[in-house]
Amino acid sequence: MKSPSNEQMVEVKNLKMYFPITRGLLRRKVADVKAIDDISFEIKKHETLGLVGESGCGKTTTGRCILRLYQPTSGNIIFEGRDISREREGKLKPLRANMGAIFQDPFGSLNPRQTAGSIVGDPLKVHNMATKTDLDDRVAELFKLVGLDPAMRDRVPHEFSGGQRQRIGVARALACRPSLVICDEPISALDVSIQAQIINLLEELQEKMGLTYLFIAHDLAVVQHISDRVAVMYLGRIVELTTSEELYENPLHPYTKALLSAIPIPDPKTEKTRTRIVLKGEVPSPVHPPSGCHFHPRCNLATEECSKIRPTLHDVGGGHMVACTRI
Repeated sequence: MKSPSNEQMVEVKNLKMYFPITRGLLRRKVADVKAIDDISFEIKKHETLGLVGESGCGKTTTGRCILRLYQPTSGNIIFEGRDISREREGKLKPLRANMGAIFQDPFGSLNPRQTAGSIVGDPLKVHNMATKTDLDDRVAELFKLVGLDPAMRDRVPHEFSGGQRQRIGVARALACRPSLVICDEPISALDVSIQAQIINLLEELQEKMGLTYLFIAHDLAVVQHISDRVAVMYLGRIVELTTSEELYENPLHPYTKALLSAIPIPDPKTEKTRTRIVLKGEVPSPVHPPSGCHFHPRCNLATEECSKIRPTLHDVGGGHMVACTRI
């Protein structure tokens, strides 16, 4: 894995993404789904930042805001020194050639009526990065890059296995040689035996092409393996952010501790003696999140103060950032 540089690829500042809920014939807004509620972080060049949390916490929405598939409600997204949070669609097209996306569903994200070669070649056509004469050669190169036989490019998606389909998705994401790739749970829909192959492929490609990844997942064991740093999200907010090694050896936020306690350990003796942290209650609704710290209704450390004061993400030493008034 390439060593992360100190230069920033992406900087997210006070990002909010609210989806309006409307009712009636006049579509009057009655509330907002607060999918992302004021988050800030950065991704350095050549690093892999893991973004973890329960389903519905805002991970995928964060990735889509960075890709500018969504127009953020407020905040700034600075990509390679340029604020793209308010850029108009016409000006985004050149920037998108420098961004790639690998999606969760390796079948649903591919057009079933297109051939694999056409799917991989589409970004090159859209961004005018290949002529008709060299398009086939470029597609063949991309197939080889991800471990597929170029002779398979005339097949349609249903003729491939799940792992092969995801390799097609990876080839498509890398077609324009982007510097940033958003990996949105790229292995969660695959068999366990195939997951390791895709992870190894992503690491090899990062080394070969100098890529920067935002790796979105809920599998903490996978995130530990591939990430340089990890951000933990809960109900639209980042509650902890530090290096992968530090997070797994010294988790500080109560929510992070609960997540890590749920990872099975392949040692019967250790597994039998360790304590599982079972969170009480259900995840609150992002329409009406709790006041103060969003996690306080489920936290065993919570005090009355936690329901009134929103904790800020602060450095407790060595770049270990935690959002908790008790730490």
